[in-house]
Amino acid sequence: MIIRRHRLTGWPVAAHSTGIRVVGIFLAGLLLAVQPGNSQAARSRMESEQQIASLPEEQRTFERFRLWWTALPESERGGRGEAAQLQQDAVLGKYAEWLKDGGFAPSDVGRQLALLRKRGGAGDAEFWNQYLVKNRQQWLNSAPNGFLVEIVKGRKPGKALDVAMGEGRNTIWLAQQGWDVTGFDPADQAVAVARGRAQHFGLAIRTEITTMEQFDFGENRWDLIVLSYAGCSQIAAQVEKALRPGGILVEEAFHTDALKTMRIGGSLCKPGELPNAFQGLRVLRYEEPVAKPDFAPRPARVVRFAAEKPVE
Repeated sequence: MIIRRHRLTGWPVAAHSTGIRVVGIFLAGLLLAVQPGNSQAARSRMESEQQIASLPEEQRTFERFRLWWTALPESERGGRGEAAQLQQDAVLGKYAEWLKDGGFAPSDVGRQLALLRKRGGAGDAEFWNQYLVKNRQQWLNSAPNGFLVEIVKGRKPGKALDVAMGEGRNTIWLAQQGWDVTGFDPADQAVAVARGRAQHFGLAIRTEITTMEQFDFGENRWDLIVLSYAGCSQIAAQVEKALRPGGILVEEAFHTDALKTMRIGGSLCKPGELPNAFQGLRVLRYEEPVAKPDFAPRPARVVRFAAEKPVE
């Protein structure tokens, strides 16, 4: 099962995600590097490595792959969603050969591929890097989700999980309130932004670059789970199992009524879907108001849901 955490993906200013921008010097070097037999290939590889040398090792792995991937013909990159998952092994196989040709040891090649597999399809990751970081629109909410702030206010901090954390707006706010926060997202550049902000504020957060399918939610592990425009009820079973007794889920997503006025690729909930999906939780609050969504430029109907795992 492929779970996509789409926000507003069909809005004209955000829909053009295929034209990924790369700094000119990087792209020029890589276009030379990937052409077999080109006499400048070795130099281009070296220039690319010099450009990413100052990055942390994990981030360097993603940037190296990104530069190689964006230089491929678009037809060879793979798509998004299910297409990305199906084509990922073929793309990574080509990349492994490219790494070996560049002198990387087999153990290092294996390590890099493991990180990339955990992140998921390159197309999905790059779309969200573009949407959340590179081509970020002014109307995207950079503040913590208002419903989350309202529900969590006055609650004793504990262990919190921010699903599809993006650039960390909710993660950072929770850490500032004293929560022990973990967040994950396949968009590595967005996660890097979150890490930088946490460091700036002197906050400790845990992050993973991975997908909902790959992340280990655990059992009786979290006092708070946040699903802020991160799907609807697709992971209800994992969430109920992962919450500690007394722990709460806070979720906000688009209502299907929003489709009447805008195009939305996901994070859509039908009327009453969330209370029906989370039968093992006690509903604290449920509403379907017209409001300004975090991921849309104008008001639309949303769903807001807060529920608690009973203490046995």
